[in-house]
Amino acid sequence: MPNPLLESNELPPFSTIRPEHVEPALNQVLAHNRQEIQALTESLTAPTWDNFIAVLEQLNDHLSKIWSPVKHMNAVVNTEELRAVYNQCLPELSEYFTELGQDETLFQGYRALKASAGYASLSIAQRTAIDHALRDFTLSGIALHSEDKKRFGQIKKRLSELTSKFAENVLDATQAWTKHILSVDQLAGIPDTVLANFAQLAQDQGLEGYLITLDAPSYLPVMTYVEDRELREEVYHAFSTRASECGPNAGKWDNGPIMHEILSLRQQLAKLVGMPNYADYSLATKMAQTSAQVIEFLEDLASKSYPSAQREFNELKVFAEQELDIVDLQAWDIHFASEKLQQAKYQLSQEALRPYFPIDKVITGMFAIAGRLFNIEVEAITGFDTWHEDVRFYRITRAGCTIAKFYLDPFARANKRSGAWMDECRVKRVTENGLQLPVAYLVCNFTPPTTDTPSLLTHTEVTTLFHEFGHGLHHMLTKIEFADVSGINGVAWDAVELPSQFMENWCWQKETLELISSHYQTGETLPAPLFDKLLAAKNFQSSMHMVRQLEFALFDFRLHREYVDAETTDIQALLEQVRQQVAVAIPPSTNRFQHGFTHIFSGGYAAGYYSYKWAEVLSADAFSLFEENGIFDKTTGEKFLIEILEKGGSEEAMTLFKNFRGREPKVDALLRHCGIIS
Repeated sequence: MPNPLLESNELPPFSTIRPEHVEPALNQVLAHNRQEIQALTESLTAPTWDNFIAVLEQLNDHLSKIWSPVKHMNAVVNTEELRAVYNQCLPELSEYFTELGQDETLFQGYRALKASAGYASLSIAQRTAIDHALRDFTLSGIALHSEDKKRFGQIKKRLSELTSKFAENVLDATQAWTKHILSVDQLAGIPDTVLANFAQLAQDQGLEGYLITLDAPSYLPVMTYVEDRELREEVYHAFSTRASECGPNAGKWDNGPIMHEILSLRQQLAKLVGMPNYADYSLATKMAQTSAQVIEFLEDLASKSYPSAQREFNELKVFAEQELDIVDLQAWDIHFASEKLQQAKYQLSQEALRPYFPIDKVITGMFAIAGRLFNIEVEAITGFDTWHEDVRFYRITRAGCTIAKFYLDPFARANKRSGAWMDECRVKRVTENGLQLPVAYLVCNFTPPTTDTPSLLTHTEVTTLFHEFGHGLHHMLTKIEFADVSGINGVAWDAVELPSQFMENWCWQKETLELISSHYQTGETLPAPLFDKLLAAKNFQSSMHMVRQLEFALFDFRLHREYVDAETTDIQALLEQVRQQVAVAIPPSTNRFQHGFTHIFSGGYAAGYYSYKWAEVLSADAFSLFEENGIFDKTTGEKFLIEILEKGGSEEAMTLFKNFRGREPKVDALLRHCGIIS
């Protein structure tokens, strides 16, 4: 039987990939790559781009084509069998990449190429790729003696297992809890569209009535609309204690010991290569120069935002007591009371907006906006191979030529990781057969359609879709044809959120809302009175949201900067200390937010969660140029395309930003957009 993962297809053959295909395919490719690398290093005398780096790039791309669909399917159609083989393969992959990072002959090849006369004649993108590789060799322990190199490899392998296990525990704990409700009275306050979804969830399980889960399209409406305070409290506790020693499934998927082991190993890794802590190790590939600079940046934003956040929270407490008879405002009341306050102040609810944002209209309008900004067209492709029937597939063209493709998997479902993200399916690069076009995965977890209602998005979900599409555009509109700095590759992590947060701005403009809104029953675009309310409410509790994000960022960064060991460092105590410093709403002592903080324990944001705020400064400042010149100004759009989207990681992020904006970034636009300063 042929192995579909080993077939040289333009795109992954998702429908034919089975768990039993994964390990044989990976082993074959790893063995082939090792053999080719050995032959390359044995024969190498005068390395050039073509005889050295292009060969390595081809081998890496071959491996990526095997692993990308496996990694993706593990996140979006997770099964026990796939998970088992995925976890079995992680140590093998980790070992392979550690070998590459510590291969002395490869390192000398890069050094020789940099020192050669040919280096100066290479493009900026090629020189950046070489410089990044030399930096990464250092971070991979190339200078270590053999015992320390071995230890470095063991740590990397173990970390790959632990970070995967952390995410699995969160997924399992999320899936394990449900609340079956027979009486609709208990769900008083829930909008009809959400109620229909709860009924559908119950029906799918062969149950009468309604089913609540901990997935976002279920959890958030309960917190926001359900009038039954005891039910809100029950659901809040189930959600906020996931994968911990507390709550309804206490200890079953406890991430506590895993967090300590991950943090301990990360500190060991940093110290092996001469860094004082993992925070400093993390910054070696980022825009921010020092850990002190990051702390100062976050604390400065906190000091500017905290007084306003405190005023917002006090207003909420007074409103809850006077209007809702909630004297002791608790964590499970905040969304509910905030929604009521927002309605009282602005006569606006996310649910009132939902009918105006059927997903198909939002998607079509989003494509039209990108078309006007970046001179592209997006069209749907039918008859493609997929991992699930919900998935859509699109082609991006310019002047009739295809330049990229992407998958969109929009809806929440069982066995799918929560959240929203963009990932790479294919990277743009020159191959011996011509140009390989970039292909992206865009994944969200929106409320799916029911039998009689299309999927309707809240305005918050609309901004999520634009955010992920921004990441996708960064990956897909690149002009760079060398994999290591093409698209999102090689981009400093604290700049990678720039295009995504930048695209969110078009969700707030009258001109663009006419393109993305259309009432699913009447076809009416968002009426002017609703738009005015939306705009008036844009910065509702924005300071509270700001300090919440700063809480996460400071906790993450300090944790990776200060962690010692399980006996010395109390993770919960550190989080509470950060909360006392910047938070205005302190959750109950049973809250175990950190046990589900996948961004830093299983994603790429370890000692890097601050990147969201760092990049938000960049994106707000970048958008301010459109505010000055017009939101569809062709010259400004083309400049953003050329200097930011097309150049990928080929030049330093600060250089590219200054090329676009004409100066270094300023924080003022962000504070103004958030309503913190006028």
